Amino acid sequence: MFINYRMAYVDLNPSSPSMQPGQLLARGVARHLVSHGFVCVEELVPARGLRVDIMALGPKGEIWVVECKSSRADFTSDNKWQGYLEWADRFFWAVDQDFPTELLPDDTGLIIGDAYGGEIIRMGPETRLAPARRKVMVQKFATHAARRLHLLRDPDLHPDWD
Repeated sequence: MFINYRMAYVDLNPSSPSMQPGQLLARGVARHLVSHGFVCVEELVPARGLRVDIMALGPKGEIWVVECKSSRADFTSDNKWQGYLEWADRFFWAVDQDFPTELLPDDTGLIIGDAYGGEIIRMGPETRLAPARRKVMVQKFATHAARRLHLLRDPDLHPDWD
């Protein structure tokens, strides 16, 4: 089953063969973060023109952003990633074991993963969000998660969400 959510088609079948490499990587990374007490949503829009691959909310209220890169070309064509830094306490790249990690900035976090799990190789530096920004992001996270759940439960709904 597919839903059109904010102009991004999301495959709700986790075993679907139509999942792209980046989506499979995101699934594995989210599984790993869940094992650390985080909850995750994919493709969250923190601000107009930005869409993070994974936003994770931790057990102590920490907010992490993870950008999944499936290839060198995927990484080199990404010119928005620095705009994500102001929306999280920590920023990570997630790549598979064959990705040339020397391309990634040393001052960012690194997760190596696949469709089934992952491992934090390098912790991203912490830059704590201001309380007002944190409140906005937790609200966006909750709204995003609730909308996804609602559309999963009622796929025939045609909401007018921006």
